Amino acid sequence: MRTELATRPGDPSRPNEDFASVGLPASGQGGALVVLDGVTPPAARTGCLHPVPWFTARLGGALTELSVSQPDLTLTEVLARAIARTAEAHAATCDLSHPRTPQATVALARWSADAVEYLVLCDSALLIESPAGEVTPVLDDRLSRIPRRSLVSDAVADATVRNKEGGFFTAAADPAVAGRAVTGTLPRADVRALAALTDGATRWTERFHRGGWAELFTVVRKEGAECLIDRVRALESADARDRTQPRRGKAHDDATVAYAEL
Repeated sequence: MRTELATRPGDPSRPNEDFASVGLPASGQGGALVVLDGVTPPAARTGCLHPVPWFTARLGGALTELSVSQPDLTLTEVLARAIARTAEAHAATCDLSHPRTPQATVALARWSADAVEYLVLCDSALLIESPAGEVTPVLDDRLSRIPRRSLVSDAVADATVRNKEGGFFTAAADPAVAGRAVTGTLPRADVRALAALTDGATRWTERFHRGGWAELFTVVRKEGAECLIDRVRALESADARDRTQPRRGKAHDDATVAYAEL
């Protein structure tokens, strides 16, 4: 088995709000891969004393532990329990009902001798490669389907559509949101490798259109996760220098890639 993790902050002067892990049980049977993209809050108050990295570290740690130690739980149940455990850690000090309480997107996969399970919530991506080399993206596209006029870039941001019916969903403080995730199971024999990426890394495909999901997966498998992030950073820098095009969101974003070759 080969595994690889790479992560880089969008701004070296700010904490990286992403999280990535690979959990391998001592038995040597199976494993789990976790990637979270912490949601950067606006300048307005969030009702929480803790920064986003505090939240992603605890949620990611709980997901890793539960995925490996509780194989009888579905990934939906794993996410629900991890959210509940994290919420309990700061419910006494923070307003968890605030729409901007710390939260994250999720890409989660778990494999055993027989099956590969997956779960994706919001705009992180999970790529699954078959033994024949075909790459299938697992995406939760609800955020991309919301009209841009519904997403405000100021202090209240997208509170009217975040974790709301008809909008999109992130892992925050309500365990019930786990039921909104995109999930599935494949035979282990149908999966050769997996890659989970935050949207700071998928920009290579989704924003800069340098190749499709299969081409992105090939970069990670052949050249490494760090190479993909290097390519994204180079494209972002070139985009920032191009005065002929309007600015497309953040100049740089936290970028994380987790890869597992089964």
